Amino acid sequence: MLFFAFLMTYANGDENAATIKGTVTTSDNKPAAYVTVILKGTNKSAFTDEDGVFSFFNVRPGNYEIEVSLVGHNTVTKQVNVTGDNTTTINIQLTASNKQLQEVIVTGGNNKYAKKVSDFVSKMPLKSMENSQVYTTISKNLIADQMVFTVDDALKNAPGINKMWIATGRSGDGGSYYNSRGFVLQSQLRNGVAGNVSSTIDAANIERIEIIKGPSATLFGSTLTSYGGLINRVTKKPYEKVGGEISYAGGSYNFNRFSVDVNTPLDSAKTVLLRVNAAYNAEKSFTDNGFSKGFSLAPSLSYKVNDKLSFLFDAEFYQGQNTGLNVYFFPWLMPMSKLSGDSPDKLKMDYKKSYANSDLYQTARNANFFAEMDYKMGSGWRSQTTYSITNSFSDGPSPYFYLLPGDSISRNNQFTDHSTNQVMELQQNFIGDFHIGNHRNRFVGGLDFFYQNSDQVFYNMGFDTVPLIGATPNYMAFNKRNVDAMIVRDWTTIDAYNYPLIYKTNTYSAYISDVFNLLPNLMLSAALRLDHFDNKGNFNKSTGTITPGSAYNQTALSPKFGIVYQPIKDRISIFANYQNGFTNKTGVDYEGNSFKPEQANQFETGVKLDMFGGKLSSTLSYYNIEVSNMVRSMPTPNNPYAQIQDGTQRSTGFEGEVITNPIKGLNISFGLSYNDSKYTKADASVLGRRPATATSPWASNFWISYNLQVEKLRGLGVGFGGNYVSDYKVINDANVGEFTLPSYTVLGATLFYEQGKYRIGVKLDNLTNEHYWIGYSSFSPQKLRSVTANIAFRF
Repeated sequence: MLFFAFLMTYANGDENAATIKGTVTTSDNKPAAYVTVILKGTNKSAFTDEDGVFSFFNVRPGNYEIEVSLVGHNTVTKQVNVTGDNTTTINIQLTASNKQLQEVIVTGGNNKYAKKVSDFVSKMPLKSMENSQVYTTISKNLIADQMVFTVDDALKNAPGINKMWIATGRSGDGGSYYNSRGFVLQSQLRNGVAGNVSSTIDAANIERIEIIKGPSATLFGSTLTSYGGLINRVTKKPYEKVGGEISYAGGSYNFNRFSVDVNTPLDSAKTVLLRVNAAYNAEKSFTDNGFSKGFSLAPSLSYKVNDKLSFLFDAEFYQGQNTGLNVYFFPWLMPMSKLSGDSPDKLKMDYKKSYANSDLYQTARNANFFAEMDYKMGSGWRSQTTYSITNSFSDGPSPYFYLLPGDSISRNNQFTDHSTNQVMELQQNFIGDFHIGNHRNRFVGGLDFFYQNSDQVFYNMGFDTVPLIGATPNYMAFNKRNVDAMIVRDWTTIDAYNYPLIYKTNTYSAYISDVFNLLPNLMLSAALRLDHFDNKGNFNKSTGTITPGSAYNQTALSPKFGIVYQPIKDRISIFANYQNGFTNKTGVDYEGNSFKPEQANQFETGVKLDMFGGKLSSTLSYYNIEVSNMVRSMPTPNNPYAQIQDGTQRSTGFEGEVITNPIKGLNISFGLSYNDSKYTKADASVLGRRPATATSPWASNFWISYNLQVEKLRGLGVGFGGNYVSDYKVINDANVGEFTLPSYTVLGATLFYEQGKYRIGVKLDNLTNEHYWIGYSSFSPQKLRSVTANIAFRF
């Protein structure tokens, strides 16, 4: 309404066009959510929303038949008479119960990997075919078929997402790092708001994972997103019956996992519902030393006060210890020519050596709490209030290694000292679905307050130097007893390099977003965010004061525009978007001018398909991201460390995703991405080069699953898939040289047998025992071949 009302003058709407609005309920009078409704005799179809409501717009007067079909149940049809330009209301009741409907949603859909229904991607209910932004959804069905236990492994199914850093457990930044469209990002959102976990994230509580592509600061801010996009975890919610699942998995490297999912109503009216997910994991490293273990607990309580007002309360708790995997760094400005090879495989290092004792482990904890109030205001409007607070803690050593000339390594202890990080977010949204004349309008307006309190202290202490190749003297001397003997914890006498991150920040934001149907098959969207960032400054622990000049504040505007045209309604969408992201920058340039926020602007176009009755779902897109206001060196005679804010970077590429169900029982997911990223105005040593943090230009993923259709073998299935990642340079600088991580192909397979109450499965990861490395200006060897068996019981 705020952006497109002026376009009504030019719209060729039919003055006599009417609206049909209806509600679909189950046989036990519950809303039938996400059911397809067809207006026969036209090309119109619609999905019911979470309240079972659907609408058809621009309907000419006449008699029509509405059809609602559900796999495994009788088709329901109902006659409706449309007159004039009125709104006709109709109610439809299915022969299926709410329980049966949920079972159909889970098991009845043919293309079970292609579910793209989300209230989070645009902060409003909007189908993917109506959305000008590209996003990928990893469904719980795909997670189950692949026997995936972590978010890390699930994200291997997202086109263009490459893992570049393993989770360390460190408070604040300890989660895994990934790359999208040439930019670094983490999984820091949960149900659309802050939900950081500083360790490997367990998948026990995951309903689906949404990967939203491109700069997304307009709706989600800059703190939790990157120019490559964001990762949003959607969690499991309580439902209205007693049920659940208990499972056990075991396998290579002494892997053991227990998990439980229990759901129950707490009152006879089923207005108070409780669901609890929990999991315990323990595993040894594929190297000669090392381990990880952890326990996660995620309770969720919903309370429906009445048909208008409802509450949801969630919590996430995690505690674990891990030694981490070996991470090899490069000393600052050391020429790569001083190494015996320019890639890990040429260094001839022992892939399975840990170079450390397993008692050098770090302890990590998370305690996160969430609350949501949803109030239906009537006339298509609702209010959504969300609160989240996340708390992370870490303490203990973590072995790091630095490559040195002459094929040796420095063994270092990079550790945290009772470090904590707290993030709080309070968000208020008003969401509307209404009409301006005959034109549908979907709107969200919101306010957001984001607070971060970082009290993190990191130390980096050199222990000794040992040969990289051959026998390692004093191999087990790098242990807790010897490390503790070197540490003096008094701040003034610490015998290790330390760097504190002690600061507080506030971010105040307001945003609006609107999707306007100029025509039934032509949608325009626009959004704008006003963001004020207030950094209170860095606290100096030795002086007990704020470091002079470290406090600053900045204000930024972030716009977003999109267009979607459907030449075949709900089947083919041609889209284009402009999206913006920004990063707050502190400091001054060589002339003393304060830095402005760094900006990223994306132009993207492509096509989305939902063809052959949903059997083929695909998104193909080309994007161009231009980053400006980057800070780079500008030495002057008086200041060799002076900087200027005129740097630029360009990242262009292609992404494609195809999810299909060509024949009954066969499901295929395939992704392909290419990215060309380079500095276009930068320091001479990196000008025209690909950033060392941009990872691989080419990447692809695929998964094929087949459930046998022979009656005697029904329930038996197999799966096969893998990932290809091209080589990339983790050091790419004219002054120091290049260091390249080689390309790799990692394959996996599953065999499973599933019946109503149980599921048995076996999976093989890294079938060919590929030796490969990932890195973030570093490199780390990855897990070798492993076998895992799993059994689950449902009740």
